Amino acid sequence: MSPDNTTTLGRRAEDLACGHLEALGLQLLERNYRCRAGEIDLVMLDGTTLALVEVRSRSTSAHGGAAATVGARKQQRFIRAARHLMLTRPEYRKLAARFDVVAIDAGRDGGPPAVRWIRDAFRMSG
Repeated sequence: MSPDNTTTLGRRAEDLACGHLEALGLQLLERNYRCRAGEIDLVMLDGTTLALVEVRSRSTSAHGGAAATVGARKQQRFIRAARHLMLTRPEYRKLAARFDVVAIDAGRDGGPPAVRWIRDAFRMSG
């Protein structure tokens, strides 16, 4: 798959995830926060909690679903990006924060994709 197609698919997945979470009452604060340490796809407000969201999508479940792609290495990069976000956005520091994953898997038999929101998907250790 070409990088352009991957980028387009990633944006579509983020759009779908953002719409799904907004329909559930979350408010988008930032999208695609990037720093040298990594990236946070969606920074959202869930009541008084800052939800730092990693969006993962898979077009096939041949090697496990989308949620299975958030391994320890990905989590550590995400946590480092979250630390950087907190350093550069002091207004977020007063909020409780959690790490969420939105997993989007291809629909069966050409049907709509399955969107699964995993709240508090992993924790910062140490």
